[in-house]
Amino acid sequence: MATGYEFPTIQTFERAPSAAEFESGVELTNFPAVFRRCASDWDAYSNWNPFNNGLDYLEERAGSVEVEAMFSRTAPIFNGDIRSHERVSMHFSDFIKLCKQHMISKRNGSGVDAKSVSLTPLHDCSMPQDPVPGQIYLAQFPILNDEKEEKVQLKILRQDIQTPTLLGEKSLSSINFWMNSAQARSSTHYDPHHNLLCVVSGCKKVVLWPPSASPSLYPMPIYGEASNHSSVGLDSPNLSDYPRAEHSIKQSQEVTLNAGDAVFIPEGWFHQVDSDELTIAVNFWWQSNIMSNMPEHMDSYYLRRITRRLIDREMSLLVSKPSSTDLKQPSEHIDQCQIGQEEGGDGNSSNQSIEKGISTLREKTPLHDLDPSASQALHDLISLVHDHVNAVGTSRGLQHTSPSSSDLASGRDNSKIQENALSCLEDDRVAHMFWNLEASNLRDVLLAMARYFPRTLEALILHMLSPVAAEVLTQKFDEIDQQSGEEDRSQFYREFYGAFDDESAAMDIILTRKEAFAFQAFKNVLDKYLGVNISSPTTNI
Repeated sequence: MATGYEFPTIQTFERAPSAAEFESGVELTNFPAVFRRCASDWDAYSNWNPFNNGLDYLEERAGSVEVEAMFSRTAPIFNGDIRSHERVSMHFSDFIKLCKQHMISKRNGSGVDAKSVSLTPLHDCSMPQDPVPGQIYLAQFPILNDEKEEKVQLKILRQDIQTPTLLGEKSLSSINFWMNSAQARSSTHYDPHHNLLCVVSGCKKVVLWPPSASPSLYPMPIYGEASNHSSVGLDSPNLSDYPRAEHSIKQSQEVTLNAGDAVFIPEGWFHQVDSDELTIAVNFWWQSNIMSNMPEHMDSYYLRRITRRLIDREMSLLVSKPSSTDLKQPSEHIDQCQIGQEEGGDGNSSNQSIEKGISTLREKTPLHDLDPSASQALHDLISLVHDHVNAVGTSRGLQHTSPSSSDLASGRDNSKIQENALSCLEDDRVAHMFWNLEASNLRDVLLAMARYFPRTLEALILHMLSPVAAEVLTQKFDEIDQQSGEEDRSQFYREFYGAFDDESAAMDIILTRKEAFAFQAFKNVLDKYLGVNISSPTTNI
């Protein structure tokens, strides 16, 4: 699952950069970085340490504060999906009791004595009165919030921390408090803000993925309540259900943060955080310059531009060149064919070989001027068309009716288009042949077919051109345009389309199937990046 860009190793700074250095050298790159001992000069660094009377300090300072914690029955994993956890209100002192009891049990080497940790939630919820400490996680509880100042109950702890100097005068969206009694893991997700996560006590391991790794992480549907979370467990993913997940580890990087360390997590970067028991952290969120400088009236334009860029990238992946062993070569002979003579004959030579037919034509036409690869491709394409005609039992060879423009407009031919839209280059022999030819050689092959095998060309384009083959063909047309002068270009298209009984139908087929290919790429983009699966449109593309 190539992303088109290999990310460098996450940089570690032993000394925190200045605000100007951070903004120009780190933030603007939108790439993570680790800063050692970034928070080691905070009062919180010594005062909050659970193994140095920090729990007593916190209980004394803020024990009466009502906090909202996450209660999860799937602990130690805490998923962002609200269906998998509850928000429960309790006094901060009760959470501290859980932490103290966990310390005692670990010190004694015994399990938690649930009866001594009996809690009474402040509001109705399904949390038991004797929860296991690992089921409770005080996550993302605000110390500062620029929009909801009245709900910042832990602001009393603000004086124990400092805004890191590397953040300078940034306008912070929020400062949050994170604390867990037992080991905990936050599910893989991204945030819509830049994030500086500072560990005050304990240890966190953070696994990071760039936004481009989204296909491997199977994001939740964009319209859902947990749209910024991955839908797959990455320790042992079910590859039958999530086959792209096998690439996730290769695209990730892991950093370890000890007390005093910090990591910059840019907006949009997926991250999974594992916290050791009794770990305390503080994070700072702020809006990126990109988002703050993006006027809302441009949203729809940027959405279309970015979507188009992702579609183009997906189309490139779908038509990436396969190895020569990925495709069976066309058969050497097709016995039941009708090109032992120029098209338009009575068909009595149906048992003659393709080679004899082309040899006869070489004596009458300039086919001997074809490049060897073009001559072989001409042979293979004609063989393939006649093989197809005979396989479907067409009684009169190539004398069958092509779909009209009205058929295309009404969508009557659309089911077959959509049926073939899933094919990729290595699965499609016509597309593979087009791809392997130089543009100039393909031009010569198509002209030879238009002049001497017009019904074969018509069958090829109208009845055998898959969406991926249409995409490759139009890419080759672009190359032909670039290599030809105006007069040669006009002559080529005049002869090519002039071979069809209905030129408009031929053009419609090529464009419609090219758009069918683009629509499949669009569906892939929705699935990979937005977690959305859609069916084919009800009307013709």
